[in-house]
Amino acid sequence: MDNNELVICQGLTKNYGKKTALNNLNLTLGRGQFIGLLGPNGSGKTTTIKLLNGLLQPTSGSVLIDGQAPGTYTHSVISYLPDKNYLNDAMKVNDLISFFSDFYTDFDRVKANDMLDSLGIDPLNRLKTLSKGNQEKVQLILTMSRKAQLYVLDEPIAGVDPAARDYILSTILSNYSEDASVLLSTHLIADVERVLDEVIFLKEDAMVLHDTVDHIREEHGKSVDALFREVFAC
Repeated sequence: MDNNELVICQGLTKNYGKKTALNNLNLTLGRGQFIGLLGPNGSGKTTTIKLLNGLLQPTSGSVLIDGQAPGTYTHSVISYLPDKNYLNDAMKVNDLISFFSDFYTDFDRVKANDMLDSLGIDPLNRLKTLSKGNQEKVQLILTMSRKAQLYVLDEPIAGVDPAARDYILSTILSNYSEDASVLLSTHLIADVERVLDEVIFLKEDAMVLHDTVDHIREEHGKSVDALFREVFAC
């Protein structure tokens, strides 16, 4: 395995009974990349993410993260932000920070508190007293305060307003190291295109494109958003 290869999927397939959620995914992701996992709802994005995190077992095929199958080691490699709130909203924000600090040896409390301070979020507030947008920002802060090798973010900008999207993207960009990678799932292509190095298009459970943003612009003479609309006719 090449040391620069962070994720390797070979024939990765997931079926739910007779329904195929992901079909024969062959994919290699390197280090130091910001990658968009793009496709409409139901295209297989969340299934792919759950397989990478070991939350689902593949029907067939394999996935390796830093050379190992999903398990105890890969949980220390991946920092994962699900598409739904998974935190106990009765807890105070500073208690959530303490919980993450105790659970993850790579968690940076100073970074987390600095981001909270820049947002004006009082760490003594309970999560449920915050606005929906600020709750999502707290989840993102907890995810990005780990020194992980791969940040996997499932629809982190879907439920927030455009101004909050800009903050979220800038937070992601300024809080991961140059040798780590970010895999961000979204269907809001125009909002994220400017930060992407590579894109993966999923359509009806299969990968139909994996390319660099620069090559797409050179080869097709159009933006990723324009190509996405053409491929998905939306």
